[in-house]
Amino acid sequence: MSDQYPYGSNNSYGGSSPHDDPKVQHTALPSYQPTMPAMPGYGYPQAGAPGGVPPTPPGQLPVPVPGAGWQHGAAGAPGGTGATLMTIGDIAVTESGIVTPAGVLPLRGAVWTVSDMSRTESKTPTYAIVLAVIFFFACLLGLLFLLMKEQVTTGYAQVTVNSGGKYHAVMIPVRGPQDIYAITQQVNYARTLCS
Repeated sequence: MSDQYPYGSNNSYGGSSPHDDPKVQHTALPSYQPTMPAMPGYGYPQAGAPGGVPPTPPGQLPVPVPGAGWQHGAAGAPGGTGATLMTIGDIAVTESGIVTPAGVLPLRGAVWTVSDMSRTESKTPTYAIVLAVIFFFACLLGLLFLLMKEQVTTGYAQVTVNSGGKYHAVMIPVRGPQDIYAITQQVNYARTLCS
């Protein structure tokens, strides 16, 4: 009664197959041939490479290469700073210096500052508003839930250190007044180490 394919053949091109068309040039795509040798991946040195890790036999743990990487408290540490006594954010105070991303600062004569950039707000929590609406219809005492308050602290404490002509600042997030107190005590300890 009707043609099964009223608009031509049943392919996405609407006509004959493009493989049958003499105007279409058929060429094979060239295969990918790398022009550079394979480079070792980022991270650990490759076995057998100059300065690399010696090959590890199966079933044994690798032996650390002396002097490779940062050794905690070792003589090969940046500036020979020694063991870490405390850290404040990304500032590490060691036995003989202050290690920051800006470099190693001398411990003697360092000036430390703390700035409280936080704020504490008092607000009615969401659950108190919901309970007040629910119990308002039961009795008017549900409005007493609106008297509930909670303290919310947001912001940062900024710790700065200035020594040897270098300056570094770090912003530490705080969740409450106790965090400011703890950071201030850490800076006071760092000040005693610098005297």
